[in-house]
Amino acid sequence: MASPEAPAAANGDGAASPVSGEAVSAGFAELERQQQLLASCTRLYQQLSDHFDTLERGLASRSDAIRHKRRAVEARTGRALDSLRRRELTIDGSVSRALEQLDSLAGSGEGSSVAEDAAGLADSLRALCAKMDSAAFFGFVAARRKEADALRAEMPPALRCCVDPAKFVMDAVADVFPVDRREMKNPADLAWACVLILEAAVPALADPDPEIGAARPLVPRAARERARGMAREWKEAVELKGGVEGAKPPDAHAFLQHVATFAVAEREDRPLYRRIVVSFSWRRQMPRLALALGLDEEMADIIEELIGKGQQLDAVNFAYEAGLEEKFPPVPLLKSYLEDSKKASSNVSDNSSTSSGQSGSNTNKKEQSALRAVIKCIEDRKLESEFPLEDLQKQLEDLEKAKTEKKKASSSASSGGTSEPANKRIRASNGGPMPPAKAGRLTNNTSVSSFPLATAFVHSPSHTSYVSPSQTSYASPSQTSYASPPHTSYATPSSYPYDRPAAHGLYCNRSPPAIREPYVYPANEVPSVGFGMSYSSPPITYPAAYGGYSNGLPAYNNGMAPAFHQAYYR
Repeated sequence: MASPEAPAAANGDGAASPVSGEAVSAGFAELERQQQLLASCTRLYQQLSDHFDTLERGLASRSDAIRHKRRAVEARTGRALDSLRRRELTIDGSVSRALEQLDSLAGSGEGSSVAEDAAGLADSLRALCAKMDSAAFFGFVAARRKEADALRAEMPPALRCCVDPAKFVMDAVADVFPVDRREMKNPADLAWACVLILEAAVPALADPDPEIGAARPLVPRAARERARGMAREWKEAVELKGGVEGAKPPDAHAFLQHVATFAVAEREDRPLYRRIVVSFSWRRQMPRLALALGLDEEMADIIEELIGKGQQLDAVNFAYEAGLEEKFPPVPLLKSYLEDSKKASSNVSDNSSTSSGQSGSNTNKKEQSALRAVIKCIEDRKLESEFPLEDLQKQLEDLEKAKTEKKKASSSASSGGTSEPANKRIRASNGGPMPPAKAGRLTNNTSVSSFPLATAFVHSPSHTSYVSPSQTSYASPSQTSYASPPHTSYATPSSYPYDRPAAHGLYCNRSPPAIREPYVYPANEVPSVGFGMSYSSPPITYPAAYGGYSNGLPAYNNGMAPAFHQAYYR
């Protein structure tokens, strides 16, 4: 910037000239530009510093994760090597134990075989296994589904009586798994029996060495290849049907159990195993099968996937099975599960378009099921100190009480607001007679029926009594009752407001409001007629076929208008 003394020196005078406003403005503008430049540089430096700090933290966390995984892999590798060395050292001992077991089985078979009609469940299973009768064994198990707990306890020792347990088990399930080859599929689903037998085969095939056990199943090479072929056949059949997501839960469970029982899991099939495990995670054995199939490294991802799908209860079971309950605390997951179930129930009840109460009942059942599942999980995992059960039990009692009250209200509404049964005989509210209960309870009355009879007419004593032919009973002096034969009724227009069809309810006042109620004379004005007296001939003449209406009046042929009102008796 030019100095202010320059013009004065050029002019030769010693007086200092004043600074112009433009110069001052230019100086301040330069200062402001320099300040903005410094602020921009400072901001960029801060951003770069933050970015490099983030990169350093990310690299540090990744390094820690890699070191942790490396230590885990080293530990797992060390355990695997130790197991291999121990297995190698115990091969001779295991073979000798297996041979001794076969010799003992052969000796017991020659000496004292179990009776074919053994009374006990365990004896029957041992007899079938000792004879290697796989078809009868499967039929025996399939016919006792209600005894599944007893079968689960007795089948492992029974399968040890087989000479070749692996072959016996595959022969037993071959008609149903991997595909159903039965000609008559009745009962339709027997995959549960396959699962039960395959589960029982795990301890039967375990190594006799107690230190190794089920970690090394004693499956011959031929049996293992056959098991792999059965697994491939199941996968091909499922893919033809649209994938594992569309498979039945027992069938998918049987496939995973088959792979785990015979130790034929393939590394390239692990994505398939994971899809099945996640799709049917609600089954109790899925967490254990996931670990047996080599998905232990993916258990954390599986649990997060279940949480994202709203299956927190299943996530808790997987976390406990994998030992990840510290990473996935169970109490927050259970509370979130209850909240989600309540929201889903409220949404269903709000979006329901029916007012019959069925949707409310289903919502109540879903809430009760969720509460019971959470209570059972808390009791199984010993979480009462962290999640008290009092509030949950009170909520469950309230839901059950509301369900009971709703049932009572619906039943009372369906019965018309009265607690009396629908077929209860109710006395007429206008003083009418009580209808007879059953004709069999009355004597000397052959014309009483529980069904509505035709119209009966009652009039004052000044007129001659008239009873319709369909219910007229004439008694001769010898006390014999004659019922007129049935005839066809002809509906004709009537000029009288009291002519209305029978079967309108005199009782409970349920007659149509537009029609007048019938008038019934008091009992003292109506003469009583003894059953033993004879009737005089009626003053009305009846046409031959009850069809002559030639006088212009409906239903009468004598030209006399009826001077009585109509009443209905049943």
